[in-house]
Amino acid sequence: MNSVRRTKIIGTVGPATESLEVLEQLILSGLDVVRINMSHATDQQVRNTVERVRKLSLKHERHIALLMDLQGPAIRTGDLPSALDLNPGERIALTVRGEQSEEEHSVDVNYDDLIEDIHVGNVVMVDNGTIQLKVIEKQQNHLTCEVLTEGVLGSRRHINLPGIRVNLPALTEKDIRNVMLGIELGVDFIAMSFVREAKDVVMLQELLSQHHASQKIIAKLEDQEGVRNTEAIADVADGIMVARGDLGIECPYEELPIIQRRIVKTCLTKGIPVIVATHMLESMIGNALPTRAEITDVSNAVFEQADAIMLSGETSVGQYPNQCVEVMNRIAQRVERSGGADYAKLAKLDSLEAKLVKGASVMAREVEAKALIVFTRTGRMARYAAWMRTLHTRVYAFTNNRDVVNRLALYWGVRPFLIDFVEENPIENVEQAIILLKDKGLVEQGNYIIAITQVTHKGKWIDSIQVEKVD
Repeated sequence: MNSVRRTKIIGTVGPATESLEVLEQLILSGLDVVRINMSHATDQQVRNTVERVRKLSLKHERHIALLMDLQGPAIRTGDLPSALDLNPGERIALTVRGEQSEEEHSVDVNYDDLIEDIHVGNVVMVDNGTIQLKVIEKQQNHLTCEVLTEGVLGSRRHINLPGIRVNLPALTEKDIRNVMLGIELGVDFIAMSFVREAKDVVMLQELLSQHHASQKIIAKLEDQEGVRNTEAIADVADGIMVARGDLGIECPYEELPIIQRRIVKTCLTKGIPVIVATHMLESMIGNALPTRAEITDVSNAVFEQADAIMLSGETSVGQYPNQCVEVMNRIAQRVERSGGADYAKLAKLDSLEAKLVKGASVMAREVEAKALIVFTRTGRMARYAAWMRTLHTRVYAFTNNRDVVNRLALYWGVRPFLIDFVEENPIENVEQAIILLKDKGLVEQGNYIIAITQVTHKGKWIDSIQVEKVD
């Protein structure tokens, strides 16, 4: 369970897991964040999921975060009367604006600027790269392509154009409608797909600000341009997702592990959450056990000390969703006991508060404290505590803000609690927190606890580090 694991687990809901009973099993197995994939979910399904997750959170006293993952500006093929069997050497036309083609195989594409953006000799990747098409001729409203790999092309298949700068909006009309729904239902995070530059994130921030919404933004890096702009994107986003599905198609696959490590390192240097996602336990969609390679892949992300590891099809449509969470939980616990990459040592502490938390973390190690507790109204102090990647002491975050407490479920090593603050005497908050931890069996008599709280000095409240011993 999460009480002995620091890396958080995200699971995607879908036909296999949207029922109350299965969601409950996942939460009891250690799921920390529920992802809703807006490429597939209807508004009613979103409403049902939010209601069920909040209900189960109350029932089991677990603060589970909700992440709404926007579809983004996806390029897709249109509807086909029947699937096309494609063989190497054959030709297929990709048309736009309803153009008709005389080729035997033809499919329309939803991106009108396709012809302008692409060049003869470019390769078009369809359906996660399983079908590869080489452009051999361009005309006004259609491309003639040669089939490079055998495959069956169905309706509405995703298209990738590796290395090509496409002229698509950062937020589509569908995305904006979904954001409004997320605001209404109070989801905790909004993941923005295909983020290419920092201004894409700023656009979504402005939309949230216009509606006085508090949702945090996770920027998904899915193409070469986004990877090139990682530093700038990390400066404005609330978190980063290494979205390895499209990233593995858009970038040379041998570069993918290096890109992942570089992004994780960047996030741990800047102190923002980072998620490693896609194909982590892909074989478990149909098998009860993972492959040895998948075990190693998950363990690498845990060793790199990513905040969270994510399940997609494994839990949304797979046959063994609960086993997938259990496998991740088991791997994460074992790898964490062996240490980590320690990228947090490179942290560029950006405030006095961050340096204070760093000092508290060092003190916790020196006195062998059982717990490091932080009090936060916005989640910032808890994020700093996660940033330090303390393997020697458990981190417990206490907040009086219902919007914040669920978000804390994403942060590495942080277990959140909701309490009422005693505003006029913060020392009482420390006493209240220790009593709660003791009642839950998380600390016991004689344990040392490091608390980051406030004290009064010359009539002013100042942040302080306190050493407490459990009575």
